Amino acid sequence: MNAADLGIDLGTSSILVYVRGKGVVLKEPSVVAFDKDTNRIKAIGEEARMMLGRTPGNIVAIRPLRKGVISDYTITEHMLKYFIQKSLGRMSFRKPRISICVPSGITEVEKKAVEDAAYLAGAREVTIIEEPIAAAIGAGVDISRPCGNMIVDIGGGTCDVAVISLNGIVVSSSIKVAGDDFDEAIVKYVRRKYNLLIGEQTAEDIKIRIGTAVERPEPQSMEVRGRDLISGLPKVIRVNSEEVRDALKDALSQIVEAVQSVLERTPPELASDVVDRGIVLTGGGALLNGLEELIESKTGINTMTAEEPMTAVAIGTGRYVELVSGGRKLDA
Repeated sequence: MNAADLGIDLGTSSILVYVRGKGVVLKEPSVVAFDKDTNRIKAIGEEARMMLGRTPGNIVAIRPLRKGVISDYTITEHMLKYFIQKSLGRMSFRKPRISICVPSGITEVEKKAVEDAAYLAGAREVTIIEEPIAAAIGAGVDISRPCGNMIVDIGGGTCDVAVISLNGIVVSSSIKVAGDDFDEAIVKYVRRKYNLLIGEQTAEDIKIRIGTAVERPEPQSMEVRGRDLISGLPKVIRVNSEEVRDALKDALSQIVEAVQSVLERTPPELASDVVDRGIVLTGGGALLNGLEELIESKTGINTMTAEEPMTAVAIGTGRYVELVSGGRKLDA
C-alpha cells in the first residue's frame, strides 16, 4: 500500500485531516487533557474538549495552539501524531506526505516549529501552505489565472484576508481576531451586564444559535445558565440576538477594517477583478449570521460564503498536495 497524502488544517479550535482520495476524514477539537501529577496525556480531541472547565485540579484541558501559532510544542507533536494515526488507521506502512496550512502572517520561526512537529509526528515530507491559498482552493476558486480573488478566512484564532492571483498572495493581512474572540466577547458581555459567569462552550453555543453581525428582523433569544457572581449560585437568564450583536461589535469591526485595508493596498487591476468576482468567506467564523451582509454593506462588494466554509481549508490543503503530486507544481 502506497503512503497516503494528508492535508492538515491545524486550527486553533479544531483540526481537520484530509486524506487523498477520501476527503475530510477527521474533524476534532485541538484540545489535549493533561495530568499534571503524572505528566501524562489523558485524552485528545473531542474527548478532551468534554473535559474543558470540568476537570479536577490535577487534570488540565489545554489548547496547544494559540492564535494559529504553536504555544506548546511537545503537546502539539503528540496531538498531531494521534490525529495522523487516527486518520490513516492501519492502511499505511510508509510515512505519509503531509501538507499543513498556517496563517499568512506567521514568522519563519513559527513556520519551522509547525514543520518540525509534523516530521516528529511521522511525516515523510512536509509542505507548508498559507491559509488563504488553501481556503481559495478548497472554496473552488481557480487561483492559477491572472485575476484577483479575495478570500476572507475566519478561523478560531486568526482571520486571514488576502487577494490571490497566479497561485500567489498579492496583498494580505492576518489579524488575531476570530471565532475564539467572538466567544470571549460574549463571556465578557454576559459578565458585565448580568454579573453571570459562563464558560467557553456556553458562549460558543450562544454564538452559533443566536449570534448575528447585523440586526435581525425578529430578534431571537435563548436561556443561558451560569454562576451568579454576587451570590455564587447557579442562575438562568435570557439573552437575545441584539445583545449578542452588541457584544460582537468590536471584534467584527476589526475584521471589516482588515478587509478594507487589504482592498486599499490592492493594485487597481486586481481590485476591479475583486469588484467583479466578489469576496469569498471561509472558515467557521464565516457561518456567523449576517456576516456577508455586514462586509457587503461596508465595502460595497458582493460577498458570499463558500459552500463548505468549515472544511474549505482542509480540502484546499489536501488538494494542494494532489496538484503538486500531479506534476502541476504551485508556488508556495
